[in-house]
Formats: sequence, C-alpha cells, structure tokens
Amino acid sequence: MPSVKVLEQKKQIVADLTDVLKGACAGVVVDYKGINVADDTALRKELREAGVKYSVVKNTLLGLAAKEAGLEGLCDVLEGTTAIATCAEDYVAAARILCKFSDTHKTFAVKSGFLDNDVIDIEKITSLAKLPSREILLATVCNVFNAPIASFARAVQAIVDKQGEAAPAEAEA
Repeated sequence: MPSVKVLEQKKQIVADLTDVLKGACAGVVVDYKGINVADDTALRKELREAGVKYSVVKNTLLGLAAKEAGLEGLCDVLEGTTAIATCAEDYVAAARILCKFSDTHKTFAVKSGFLDNDVIDIEKITSLAKLPSREILLATVCNVFNAPIASFARAVQAIVDKQGEAAPAEAEA
C-alpha cells in the first residue's frame, strides 16, 4: 500500500493536471514511444515556442484528471506511453506541431484530443493541423478588408495622375 505522502503527491498531480485541462482551449494526447532524446528535445522546444505545454503523464493520473475535467472520452485511449500537449490560447498549435512530427516519426502517434471541453477524434485533429496559424488567418482577414480600400485608392490615384497629365497639355494649347 502506498504511503500517505505518495498519495498526497498523486492527488496534487491530478489536481494540477485537472486545472491544466480545464484551462486549455485545446489538447492532444499522443503515444510517444520510439523517439530518441534529440527528437524529443526538438519537439519540446518547438511546442514551448508555440506556447504549448507538453508533459509525459501516467495513464491512471491522466484518466482521473480527465474525468474530473469532464473529458471522460480521453480515458478510452490511455494505454501505453502517453503524453499530453495543451494550449490555453491557440486552438491549432499543438495539433499542427504533433501531426507534423508524427508524419516524420512512424512510431510516434496521435491518439486523441479535445477542443473546448469536447473530446475529438484523430480525423478532427488532422483537420485542425491543416488549418493555418492564427496570425496567418488574421493577416488573410486584414487583406480581405484592405483590398477594396486599396483598389479605391489606386483608382483615385489613377484619376489624379490622368488629370495631372491633361493639365499641361491644355496649358500648351
């Protein structure tokens, strides 16, 4: 039987993990077996730079935290080696990075995930991974809004230029 100290530590881990799950807008659960230290370090660096929290967890502890966070559907995939990547702000960062990594590392696999407290399957995670980043989407929207204004400005400039060319011709006549 585990000691009281160990049980308290595990309860604290579950509580912390529950808070992380509740505070995240999206998360991805992966099977990380078969990757070497160099690849794992590079993956963790890329995730960290994107604002994604990535941690290896015990299946039992993640299962308890998922139940407390209302994500019982994640418990179905908690077998083998498990890590979870969560992000509080970016919906697609974890999915994009981990799916790209799994494409190049055949033993690394995406298991499941969640989006706004709803468990999603691998197909939805793959769809999320194909979405452009938030910055690219915002830039695209800005360009769409900017295009009519820019066209109008070019048209006005063309009229002004045409009138400017016509004025010296009239002065000579």
